Amino acid sequence: MSGQEYVSSVTSDAGDKQDRQTIVVKLGTSVLTGGSTKIDRAHLVELVRQCAMLIRQGHQVIVVTSGAIAAGRHHLNHPKLANTIANKQMLAAVGQSRLIQEWESLFDIYGIHIGQMLLTRADLDDRERYLNARDMLQALLDNNIVPVVNENDAVATAEIKVGDNDNLSALVAILAEADKLLLLTDQPGLFTADPRSNPDAELIREVHTIDETLHQLAGGSVSGLGTGGMATKLQAADVARRAGIEVTIAAGSRPEVIQHVVNGQPAGTRFLPLESPLESRKRWILAGPPPAGDIIIDAGAASAVVERHSSLLSKGIVSVKGSFDRGAVARICDQYGKQLARGICRYSSKDLSAIAGRHSQDIQDILGYAHGPVAIHCDDLVVTD
Repeated sequence: MSGQEYVSSVTSDAGDKQDRQTIVVKLGTSVLTGGSTKIDRAHLVELVRQCAMLIRQGHQVIVVTSGAIAAGRHHLNHPKLANTIANKQMLAAVGQSRLIQEWESLFDIYGIHIGQMLLTRADLDDRERYLNARDMLQALLDNNIVPVVNENDAVATAEIKVGDNDNLSALVAILAEADKLLLLTDQPGLFTADPRSNPDAELIREVHTIDETLHQLAGGSVSGLGTGGMATKLQAADVARRAGIEVTIAAGSRPEVIQHVVNGQPAGTRFLPLESPLESRKRWILAGPPPAGDIIIDAGAASAVVERHSSLLSKGIVSVKGSFDRGAVARICDQYGKQLARGICRYSSKDLSAIAGRHSQDIQDILGYAHGPVAIHCDDLVVTD
């Protein structure tokens, strides 16, 4: 099979001025260890330097790191343990603290603070917990703190595990509404054949369509150190690009690889996004769960939402029907019962009833807390009228 079926030229725009972007950088165990049995601190220094450079340029960086189990195993001098979940969780518990200390000390060289986020799939599947995770992630970024994310292997069971940090990084990229996801590995990218056994294998530079042929090209983990291989990276790329995120699989050892990806220079295999994140979210709102209740709004709010596509403020709410939690999808209706829009609520039905007709600045005083100044943000709202 020819690589030209998937390959197209990539125009370098390294000299162009870049807008502020949010970049998720996922580092596999093989990259962190350099193929050895311990964390390669010298290589981590180089990767942190590249991340610090992006931050100085005004970009936001999120690190999804593997390596907790490998770090724990090395710290305990590679004990001979049965291959049980409990032992893996024990190694992760020991290694996670070592790993986060390493990241903290290296980013501190550049005066950059980090914040640890340990997630499981349960945190992302439940809408309330998803919103809480999103708010916390955004708070870190807003305060110029680099989120360092890993799966919470010390407590996760098979039922609530994402299972690999490739797919976790895709979910984190969606959570952060990132522009780019960079999956760094020990391979230069995706090839038309296995380059270890086929000297004619070509690097696939750009992917527009992920089909069965492409899935067959992806193999398993070859290092024996991590849980992911090219197959999980392909899965992650498919998930992220459907949410409008550009994905690149590249070698973590390549000089300036992070900078090259952000600048649009050829590096590894690039997966083009299918659509904008906004359109993806809005289709989810329309095609996802049925509305959990109705929010009745006044004429002024109706005009703002329908004609100007503004966020819905508490001041414009007349009443709330139904009982629902924060993060639920609700119908927005005029006072005659006509549906105008649908949206994801920042507050529960009980809270919305309490703040209905009141100004945004009063929310904190009324509820004792606030999830922001809007009832439904315009990015989470679809006009149906």
